[in-house]
Amino acid sequence: MAAKIKSDFHLEIAHVLFIDVVGYSKLLVNEQREVVDKLTRVVRKTAQFRKSEATGKLIRIPVGDGMALVFFQTPEEPVQCAMEIAKALKNHPRIRLRMGVHSGPVDQVRDVNDRINVAGVGINIAQRVMDCGDAGHILISKRVAADLAQDRHWQRFLHDVGEVELKHGEKIEIVNLYTEELGNPGPPEKLGHHPIASTRADSPSVASTSEPSVAPEKSIAVLPFESLSADPNNTFFADAIQDEILTDLSKIADLKVISRTSVMQYKTGLKRNLREIANELGVAHIVEGSVQPAGNRVRVRAQLIEAKSDRHLWAERYDRPLDDVFAIQTDIAKAIAEQLQAKLSPAEKAAIEQPPTANLIAYDRYRRGKNFFGTVTFETPEDNPQAIKLLEQAIQHDPEFLLAYCVLARVHAYVYFNGIDHTPARVALAEEAISRAARLNPDSGEVHLATAWIAYHCHRDYERALAEVAIAKRQLPNDPDVFQLPAYIARRQGRLELCTTSFEHAAEIDPRNRWLLQQTAQAYWLLRRFPDMERWLDRMLAAFPEDPATRMVRALVDLESRADTEPVYHAIQYILAEDPSAVDALSEIWFYVALCRRDAADTSRALASVSQQGIVPFGVRMPRSFCQGLAARAWNDLAASETAFTAARTEIDNILRQQPDYPEALCVRGMCDAALGRKEDAVREGLRAVELLPVTKDGPNGAELLRNLAIIYGWVGETDLAIKQLEEVLPLYSPISYGQLRLHPWWDPLRDDPRFEKIVEESKKPVALK
Repeated sequence: MAAKIKSDFHLEIAHVLFIDVVGYSKLLVNEQREVVDKLTRVVRKTAQFRKSEATGKLIRIPVGDGMALVFFQTPEEPVQCAMEIAKALKNHPRIRLRMGVHSGPVDQVRDVNDRINVAGVGINIAQRVMDCGDAGHILISKRVAADLAQDRHWQRFLHDVGEVELKHGEKIEIVNLYTEELGNPGPPEKLGHHPIASTRADSPSVASTSEPSVAPEKSIAVLPFESLSADPNNTFFADAIQDEILTDLSKIADLKVISRTSVMQYKTGLKRNLREIANELGVAHIVEGSVQPAGNRVRVRAQLIEAKSDRHLWAERYDRPLDDVFAIQTDIAKAIAEQLQAKLSPAEKAAIEQPPTANLIAYDRYRRGKNFFGTVTFETPEDNPQAIKLLEQAIQHDPEFLLAYCVLARVHAYVYFNGIDHTPARVALAEEAISRAARLNPDSGEVHLATAWIAYHCHRDYERALAEVAIAKRQLPNDPDVFQLPAYIARRQGRLELCTTSFEHAAEIDPRNRWLLQQTAQAYWLLRRFPDMERWLDRMLAAFPEDPATRMVRALVDLESRADTEPVYHAIQYILAEDPSAVDALSEIWFYVALCRRDAADTSRALASVSQQGIVPFGVRMPRSFCQGLAARAWNDLAASETAFTAARTEIDNILRQQPDYPEALCVRGMCDAALGRKEDAVREGLRAVELLPVTKDGPNGAELLRNLAIIYGWVGETDLAIKQLEEVLPLYSPISYGQLRLHPWWDPLRDDPRFEKIVEESKKPVALK
């Protein structure tokens, strides 16, 4: 019998992942069953498991307290699967694994249950490699590491551990595989090494393990079109046609259309897995195509694909003159709407047939300016002037370009709102641009939406903003801004449940918009609802695993919720070592973390990267000189503190001369005066700021001003007033956390008061939704 089996099967090289649950034997029987069941579900949901299983090249072997997965195609398969399992299990902290990987010869045999099983040195050594590890370790044999080292992607995650002696005197070299977020960077204790401090953030980077929800049948994503231009750098026509098809379809209320920000991440040039893309975006259908300009003509191919079956529902080729380029996108949008049986109202049909402009140069400037504005954040104010310049050029080429006026108005309003130029002159520029757009078409949805943003950013006129959004939404049902702006307004009004649900609704049609996901996470941050904050940051990391700011903020959760600075400190150091150019994105939080750690040298390094514009912790801009004063004050360097706060006060005075009732600037001047010992001025300015912008008018900014007033009171020795002020702020949606109160130097004057300690403990509780 044995000889017969041996003649039927033969040795082959397998790539084995061995998995073991640490502490399994200490669990109760029902707990063991629950852990194994949960682990099995997690493993089966990983992308690599599914991919390998679909090819028929995967053998699964249950091993009591774990399992072995035997792959047969490449050594990357078990390693990729191990990483995906480690990532997914960050959602299940009770399941602690160690994993081992080895490539070697195995023999397929049938076990007593007549099931295919595996035997041989390949699987034996994989188990012994795993046995060397502790919880969290992903250990691989040197043989596998040598293969992975040929790929730059894996190279940076390989860390030699050394040689270990296995049974019967056999020795094998082991490599520890870990990234900043995954794996265990400490040497295995079984090898006789002492554990070392982590060089990464211990906080997780998690992709959601939940199954993708069923996409609505009339849902669609228009992916970037391939440019077949003779000049590989000329993607204008491909970008323009894709953008306008998307814009046209998004005006149809009967469709769910994914926003441009999310689809632009799926660039052409690489083979795209349409089923995976559809799952990530939550749609049932995909549009893709190509554009080939030649002389004065352009050829466009477009196709509509049902993602789950990869079935082509419709395809067409168009050959037109270049000056007819926008008519092509109209025809394509109509054809797709017909294929999806979407109802098209007369107003929607008319909107689709209206070209944005007849001037291609104007359109080029508009599209580039809009893209610049789309990437602007508080940390990248330098993109605003570039966006304004391009949009003004678009208008010069086409003085009747309505969309260019709308975006220009929004950029000016945002420059005013974020404090870069908080002057009446900037508001006038925004109002002038939107007035010119309204003269061209007062009923346009884009005009109403831009008007809503101006009402919000420039006037805090929330009622008008909401009224304008309601009108815009009828024409722009798939624009994420018609959900995102009401979320911002609800946040300002203290309607916190509406705020979070509106953000989440916006994310349904713009699921890979980094800024939108960041704002949703921040909403939960200021509510001190850290598990929800983690959920949204994990979603961001699933979409943008290399984004330095997101990785850092994910690690910051431990500081904010538990006053543990180690994860974010190590994350910052790891990211900067990996990519020094990321310092601009990290400098603000790096400065905050360094202050909380009371690390003077690290604070100085962070300050060196803070821009002259300073920082915006949440809504109040603080000049760089203010940050220098804050650092000097933390180290009791009175001379340096006085010099820096005096410079900051002078800078703020220049702003207040143009706008004396700017509450955020008044608040910062009050803090400067408090640091300079000007008690009466400090308290007066802090109170005036709060009076000008109460929380009833602006929830988060008003709460930040109240918090800063508490700091002012503490700095000038009014401890009772500081405590009272903090007690008022604590139940609010506000920039106060347990970690900040426990660690940040600006609360030092209150630390000896038992009432402050009580507030610190209370800050562990989340803010109530209402």
